[in-house]
Amino acid sequence: MYKNFFKRLIDFVLALFGIILLAVPMLILVICIKVDSKGPVLFKQKRVGKNKTHFNILKFRTMYADTPKDVPTHLLVDPDKYITRVGKFLRKTSLDELPQIFNILLGSMSIVGPRPALWNQFDLIALRDQNSANDVRPGLTGLAQISGRDELELEEKARLDGEYVSKLSFAMDLKCFFGTFTSVLFKKGVVEGGTGAMKKENGENKAE
Repeated sequence: MYKNFFKRLIDFVLALFGIILLAVPMLILVICIKVDSKGPVLFKQKRVGKNKTHFNILKFRTMYADTPKDVPTHLLVDPDKYITRVGKFLRKTSLDELPQIFNILLGSMSIVGPRPALWNQFDLIALRDQNSANDVRPGLTGLAQISGRDELELEEKARLDGEYVSKLSFAMDLKCFFGTFTSVLFKKGVVEGGTGAMKKENGENKAE
């Protein structure tokens, strides 16, 4: 009952409340982004949703307008040079994710669930298939996000996504929701450069 009805109801109500509550802060961020660099305020990107359908995820733009499209940050050469000054702040605080409240309101995302993969991250999509993690709506945050985020290898992310799906419940969603505040506050697992970046820094993972 929770998975098929109450989870979506909670998502809709909280997203609507969040949009009203955060309208002014988001407007301030919009102004900061426009003043800082040229380009659109919002960044749209094709992502994988429930049952591997595609949708456009919304984020505040954190990179310059001429940054290569549909390329994960960790695959860019020297990703720091593409990130704007305001973008660095938005990424460290995860405020760039705020527009996804609209994705949640419209039903393409949930508050808690596996983070939506890029449409061309075929390796991650395949790993999630093995863990049934493509069977639910992707989320703003999830079990992998409170367990390491950028430090995790793809296999571990997919495993945690599968664990979330197998244990999906109101209690699990609460754990992920409140755990996100700790991760953001202490910047746990945030490594600019993306997936497995911590291991790369330690020389344990060869660059692609």
